[in-house]
Amino acid sequence: MSSPALLAVAHGSRDPAATDVVRDLARQVRRLAPVLDVRVAFLGHAEPSLPTELDAAGPNTVIVPLLLSSGYHLSADITGAASSTGARVAGPLGPDELLLTALAARLAEAGVPDGTPVVLAAAGSSDRAAAADVRKQAVLLAERLRVPVTAAFASAAPPTVPEAVADLRALTHGPVAVASYLLAPGQFQDQLAGSGADWVTAPLGGHPALAGLVIDRYRQAMLAKR
Repeated sequence: MSSPALLAVAHGSRDPAATDVVRDLARQVRRLAPVLDVRVAFLGHAEPSLPTELDAAGPNTVIVPLLLSSGYHLSADITGAASSTGARVAGPLGPDELLLTALAARLAEAGVPDGTPVVLAAAGSSDRAAAADVRKQAVLLAERLRVPVTAAFASAAPPTVPEAVADLRALTHGPVAVASYLLAPGQFQDQLAGSGADWVTAPLGGHPALAGLVIDRYRQAMLAKR
């Protein structure tokens, strides 16, 4: 008996580069778990849609949200679509220790010196649980790097990324890095260039740690009681 399909669901973007990142992540998951039927769907701005791919994926599909925190898209859009089909829904990718590997690698790639304070820059959400998830990831990153780390948001929640950069610079009297807590390029990633930081990292989506995390979420959902 074959395993249920893994349906990775991303927010979706009009930027083709963002879609490419999601599809590349799915390819990495397939390489790590070749026995799984790995599929991709988007909540908007790209195809295939979540309802279309859910119909095609077969019974007992496991949806893995390609989201770095909880929020409306998970609690309403994804869970709502799953409830009508019997699909399982895994938790969001973050917060998680595995993301620290990707975040640290991106900081190193950007040439950020050890000991540099960091702003963890997320997309933002009016959902308090989503903001709390980002702050938990910031705490984990601070513990890993042993530097001050402030969570900030591109929209919908305070502080903004420029505000956090300015506050952290005033506190530490030195350079500040922005660690992109985004999956893919797009409007929010573009905004980070104007944050006033000395370094801005690339999005996380292409890092191999993300593929392992997607598989981990799939397995957790499979083991959970329905």
